[in-house]
Amino acid sequence: MAVLIVRKTEGLKGTVEAPPSKAYTHRAVIAASLSDGESRIRRPLFCEDTLATIEACKMLGAKIDMDADEKALRVIGAPKPATPPDVINCRNSGSTIRFVTPICALAEGISILTGGESLRRRPMGPLLKALRSLGVQCYSARRDGYPPVIVFGGGIRGGDTSIRGDVSSQFISGLIFATPKAERETRITLTSPLESKPYVEMTINIVRRHGVEVSVQEDYRHLMVPPKQEYKPSDHMIEGDYSSASFILAAAAITDSKVRVENLPAETLQGDRLIVDILRRMNVRVNVGENYVEVMGVKGALEAITVDLRDNPDLVPVCAALAASARGRTVIKGVRRLRFKESDRLVSISRLGAKVKVEDDRLEVVGGELHGAEIDPRNDHRIAMACAVAALRAEGETRILGIECINKSYPNFVRDIQFLGGDLSEQQLHR
Repeated sequence: MAVLIVRKTEGLKGTVEAPPSKAYTHRAVIAASLSDGESRIRRPLFCEDTLATIEACKMLGAKIDMDADEKALRVIGAPKPATPPDVINCRNSGSTIRFVTPICALAEGISILTGGESLRRRPMGPLLKALRSLGVQCYSARRDGYPPVIVFGGGIRGGDTSIRGDVSSQFISGLIFATPKAERETRITLTSPLESKPYVEMTINIVRRHGVEVSVQEDYRHLMVPPKQEYKPSDHMIEGDYSSASFILAAAAITDSKVRVENLPAETLQGDRLIVDILRRMNVRVNVGENYVEVMGVKGALEAITVDLRDNPDLVPVCAALAASARGRTVIKGVRRLRFKESDRLVSISRLGAKVKVEDDRLEVVGGELHGAEIDPRNDHRIAMACAVAALRAEGETRILGIECINKSYPNFVRDIQFLGGDLSEQQLHR
C-alpha cells in the first residue's frame, strides 16, 4: 500500500496539461469497436477504467493496438460482436460494465461480466430489467441485481422499454450503444428526470459521429433509436478532462496560486466545465482561453456558496475540498446518487477539521482552520484526491492511505501537483 504525505503549501505555480477525458475515451473506444472498419483515437486516457473498456472490447472481437508514432489507438471494429472467450473483468469500472453488458446481447453466445469488490456493489438491476423488456435474457448471477452479470446473446429484439433517469446515466448510454443494432425500433422512456444529462449528450454525440441515428424527444423524456443501423469508422481527438482537472484548479484556488491547465477546450460537451463557474462564484479569479483554464488567485477569501450538482456528481468531492477552506457554510445539493457510487465517504474531509454534514440529498460543509490527519479513502479515487487538495491548506502533515487508487482515473495527479510546487511525497507502507 502506498501512502501519500501532504504538507501545507503556500503557493503553486506553473502550467500542466489536463489528462485526456476518461468519459470521452470510454465512449470513443466503444463506438469504434462496433464500427465496420478502422478508427483512430488520438490522445486517449490510459487508466484502470479505460483499460478495462479496451480489454472488454477486445474480448468482443475488436482489434485494438497502439500506434506509438501517432500516440493513437488503432481500432478495427467488430460490427457483429464475438462471444467472449472468458469472463469479462471490468475491474472497478462502472462505465465498462454498464456500456458493455448491452453489447454482449449482440454476440451469439453467453457472456459473463464481473469485476472488483467495489464494482460488485454497483447496481445493475435497472439496466437488466430494461434489456429483458427488449427481448434479452440477462440476469444477476446472485439474483440480487448486482454483478456478476450473465447475458445470453442472440441479438436485441427492440421495442419499448423504460428506465429511471436519476439512478445512473451509464445505463442509458449502454442502451444507446447497443440498440441501434436491434431488430426493431427501440423507444426508451425515462420514468424520472434525467440526471447527469451531459454524459448522455456526449454518448449521443459520439454515436452520431459514427453514423448512428438517435432522436431525443420531450427533453429526454423519450429516446427513439431506429433499428438495424451500422456504425461507421470515425477518428477522435480526445480533449482534456474537466473532472480530473478540477482537482488541479481547486488546489490552485485553495493555495491562492497562479496555475494554468491546458488542453481544456472552451467549447465542450463536458458538464464538469461547471467547475469554472463554481470557482468564480467562490471569489476565484479565472481566465478561460480557447484551450486552457487559468486560476489567477483569490479575490480576498474563498466564499461559501450553494450549488446543485445532480448533473455533475463527479464534482462533489472537489467542491467539498474547496468548501473546507471557504468562509461560511457551503451547501451542495444533489449528492444522493454519489452515495450509491464508489463510496459513501463524503464526510472523510471532516478529519481535516471542516464541519461536514450529509442529509438525504445535500452536503453541508462549514470551512475553518484545517489540520493534518490520517485518512483512509477506502479505494475511492476522487475522495483521495479531494483530501489531498484540502490538505494543502492544513497545518501539519496529512497521510492518505492507499493513494494508488487514483490510478482509476488520474494516474499523474501526484506528479502534476508536485510539478506545480506542492509538498507531496509517497511512501510504501508494509503491513
